[in-house]
Amino acid sequence: MSIPTNADVVVVGAGFAGLAAARQLESLGHDVLVLEGRDRVGGRSSTTTIAGVPVDLGGTFVGPTQDAVLKLAAELGCETVPTYCRGKNLIRWHGKVRSYRSTIPKLSIIELVDVSRIQWRFERLRRQVRVSEPWSGATARKLDQITMERWLRSVHASASTRNLMAIVSRVTWGAEPDAVSMLHAVRYIRAAGGLGRLLDVKGGAQQDRFPAGTQQIALRMAEELGERVVLGTPVQRIERRPDGGVVVGYAGGQVSARAVIVAIAPQQRAQIAFAPPLPTQYTELTKHWPQGTLSKAYAAYDKPFWRAAGCSGEALSDEGPVFITFDVSPEDGPGILLGFTDARAFDPLPAEQRRDQALAGFARLFGKAALKPIDYVDHCWGTEAFAPGGPTAAVPPRSWTTYGPWLRKPVDGIFWAGTETADRWTGFLDGAVRSGQRAATEVAEALASSS
Repeated sequence: MSIPTNADVVVVGAGFAGLAAARQLESLGHDVLVLEGRDRVGGRSSTTTIAGVPVDLGGTFVGPTQDAVLKLAAELGCETVPTYCRGKNLIRWHGKVRSYRSTIPKLSIIELVDVSRIQWRFERLRRQVRVSEPWSGATARKLDQITMERWLRSVHASASTRNLMAIVSRVTWGAEPDAVSMLHAVRYIRAAGGLGRLLDVKGGAQQDRFPAGTQQIALRMAEELGERVVLGTPVQRIERRPDGGVVVGYAGGQVSARAVIVAIAPQQRAQIAFAPPLPTQYTELTKHWPQGTLSKAYAAYDKPFWRAAGCSGEALSDEGPVFITFDVSPEDGPGILLGFTDARAFDPLPAEQRRDQALAGFARLFGKAALKPIDYVDHCWGTEAFAPGGPTAAVPPRSWTTYGPWLRKPVDGIFWAGTETADRWTGFLDGAVRSGQRAATEVAEALASSS
């Protein structure tokens, strides 16, 4: 298929943000072209199979108030099922496995009090931070000067509380607490509706999942757009013309358009050459909005044997490489455990060693039966050519107050999308959809104004 040389709008990236933007613009009558560097759509959503069952290598869960992605999924006929969470949760802590039934385990009365105290402090700070302009709040600069780890120590959080919050940080941003700005942490939690909403299964962000996988949503959006989605075409250059239009270049060709939406991770923007060069704040932002690092491992068994022991399949561990697990088994079929792994130690290993270490991690939580799966699969996102790392950006100190105003501010026909730019459910599939729809609205208004 030959790639068109003209379009009203070019969208860079066929993830949830880019496809949602293209879908909305096409519904408004605009001629849209989506250019994707990968050989697939979905971005940080990618579905494979294990023991014949679809599983998500990237974005997996949805929950209450994630209305944008749930509405989109319903329109496309993509059904959800509840995440299994009946029974006791497990935690391996200092070499011992214990059970608990709350969102965050309390290992003693003293630790119960301290965890609750830190949660309360987070909630109080959350109300002081503006989601849309977090750099402008009264406490913004102070919070952005320090890491989450430094803040925890400043409020005298116990070692156990800090270790639990480290697990939260790893699974949320793919980074340790000493790498994440406290302002970013508080804003992110507020964008999700609170710490409980962010971490819970029932009533929270992990409440439901798609039995056919999340990538089906992207595939169905791409099917609607048809030949207007072009894969295997990394955008290399975006030129801004004096007349307000843009020229989007790729290996072997270019497309002239009235506007472009760059719907990729902020760090990934650095791989595109802009002419004339973007203002300094935009180029510096790409250096200060790095992706986290997070990988996933799945093991399938004849049946979900942990349920017979009264376990939910949800577990935490202070040992690597698996540090949090979920039961994503189909209603009738094999038992499937999902484990999030610490990419720093996990990704460099050969495939067989990754398998052995992941299964050993499952076994330390659920017993020796976990060592004998009928199938296994993992994925190391840090090895991806596009937006390598984790599910979202792990924003370091001083980034929001220095570069935040330029995260999604349009410049001369260039508009920005991607889950990192969302004001609700930042870092999630829902945030990606919202960002794409917001960027599409901005573009439509700009085109109407120019006409």
